[in-house]
Amino acid sequence: MGNKIKNDDVSLGRFISLVLRHQPQTIGLTLDEHGWADTKALISGVCATGRKLDMETLERIVRENNKQRYSFNEDKSKIRANQGHSIAVDVEMDIAEPPAVLYHGTAVQSLDSIREKGILKMSRNYVHLSKDIDTAVKVGSRHGKPAVLVINTAEMLADGFVFRLSDNGVWQSEDIPQKYVIEVKYP
Repeated sequence: MGNKIKNDDVSLGRFISLVLRHQPQTIGLTLDEHGWADTKALISGVCATGRKLDMETLERIVRENNKQRYSFNEDKSKIRANQGHSIAVDVEMDIAEPPAVLYHGTAVQSLDSIREKGILKMSRNYVHLSKDIDTAVKVGSRHGKPAVLVINTAEMLADGFVFRLSDNGVWQSEDIPQKYVIEVKYP
């Protein structure tokens, strides 16, 4: 029974991620300018699609998500995705000074484009960077054979780039020109 709950939570978590990060209109949900949605409206909208979701399950998904994708406000009346939006919201991330290098996971087949154009945020609001290679490998693996780009964030910072740190520890930047990629690793 435990595996069924875990599988259901993963499936629900993916759907909630789609709704809160990309397509709230899928369930008739409205996000405020900071990405917050009414928790009861989210539950009701998800249930209207034939999926089963209650507050207990939602709390478990938020608590146990390995990427810490979601946050509640203090009284849990609102919920939002912490980062990764393709819709225009300001999730109020802190501007922070990154470590001297960060990592960007991608697929090998994207490297030619990156060499030509740099790392682009594409449909997202920011380019996502991680503080460790293992996380970058996992991200790159979602898109094919992984490659990890080592980014000279110290030089970017000196050149005036701004970095944001999400509540779940993902570093974020505007588009990154190729000149800041100091190494490509093939794990």
